[in-house]
Amino acid sequence: MSDTPITIYHNPACGTSRNTLALVRNSGVEPTVIHYLETPPSRETLVALIAAMGMSARGLLRTNVPPFEELGLAEERFGDDELIDAMLAHPILINRPIVVTPLGTRLCRPSEVVLDILPSPQQGAFSKEDGERVVDEKGRRIE
Repeated sequence: MSDTPITIYHNPACGTSRNTLALVRNSGVEPTVIHYLETPPSRETLVALIAAMGMSARGLLRTNVPPFEELGLAEERFGDDELIDAMLAHPILINRPIVVTPLGTRLCRPSEVVLDILPSPQQGAFSKEDGERVVDEKGRRIE
């Protein structure tokens, strides 16, 4: 296993998050796994992640969970600070998985986005949980 520092903000109940974690591991790295629903990021960390991904807070917001509707977050009147407050109060609103590597930080949806920022190549074939092949037997990305 490589000692390359990689962190994933992970929800084990999410198939995309599980596939992303498996792709990181398929590169020979055991990442730091943060179960962000149990251990939400601090405000400072969340702001830094959003900046590193080059997106707005709204871009990281999950829209298909109850707090989104209950809090009326679809309204454009909410700025980044208010959306970050909502995500900190209700971590389920943070879209995932977020992966941080020496090559960048990405919201990995779909999961194969992580391949763009992994410093080490894939060690072998990989298929998503649904059977979709992503990496061939030689560790090459399937387009």
